[in-house]
Amino acid sequence: MSPAAPCPRREGHAGVSRRTLDPRRCPHWLGAIIALSLLGAALAAGCGGAAATGEPSRPAPSAATASARAASAPTIAGGTQPGVSAAPPASAGPPRPTIVQTPIPFGTRRKAEMTEYAVRHYGLHTYRLIAPHVIVIHYTETPDFQSTFNTFAPDVPDSELHELPGTCAHFVIDRHGVIRQLVPLGIMCRHTVGLNWTAIGIEHVGYSDGEVLADRAQIGASLKLVRWLRCRFHIGLSDVIGHNESLSSPYHHERVAALRTQTHSDFNHADMQVYRSRLRAAGGC
Repeated sequence: MSPAAPCPRREGHAGVSRRTLDPRRCPHWLGAIIALSLLGAALAAGCGGAAATGEPSRPAPSAATASARAASAPTIAGGTQPGVSAAPPASAGPPRPTIVQTPIPFGTRRKAEMTEYAVRHYGLHTYRLIAPHVIVIHYTETPDFQSTFNTFAPDVPDSELHELPGTCAHFVIDRHGVIRQLVPLGIMCRHTVGLNWTAIGIEHVGYSDGEVLADRAQIGASLKLVRWLRCRFHIGLSDVIGHNESLSSPYHHERVAALRTQTHSDFNHADMQVYRSRLRAAGGC
């Protein structure tokens, strides 16, 4: 990205303000979920639990809940890279919205860098996103889609954390409500510290939560996309979160101690309560 190019709010963006939250230590069971998150997909080609229908609450799950999640999560023995598809079989549900394919370069080198990142941060030897459990909502802090694409396309170290591969999101929704897919759903993207191993990232062109929520075309497209994804992967309503809610996700896991409280300010809890209420009203699966 050239120095003058604007930079979206995402993992590695130096210009965002961070919300100070109490440190959160990853529960012991979460390591099991991550380890388990790779083999069951080959056996069950499934997803991480039934979709929720009520308004979300975010206390840490009980041991029984954690055990149930671990039992249903896909796994792989030994932490080796799986040779299975990330996407479960198609099932009945809401229609797939119109999605324009606008892929960023994600070749062999970037995949290798994504694997190295996953090893450092999650202990996973893969670049693959398998049976995602979370959808993270962001806004870009850019004026249009093209400037957002120009930020994500280059595979260069980010300006905040100085890591590779370059940051990205799976989808970007522009101000006209056009949904563009930048990265296949079977590949991890760097968009949210602690959740990239299991999260689909969706960016919205704009400069604030309120701006996106007030844009009928954009928010309408967003709800259609998220409803379709949520039903396709059996992701609970409470696991559709804003970037600012990342630390409270039960799936948050970060091996690098200095990053365990790192988050960004886009889509805070109050605004996501509005978003999830609209998502619930849009219909279930």
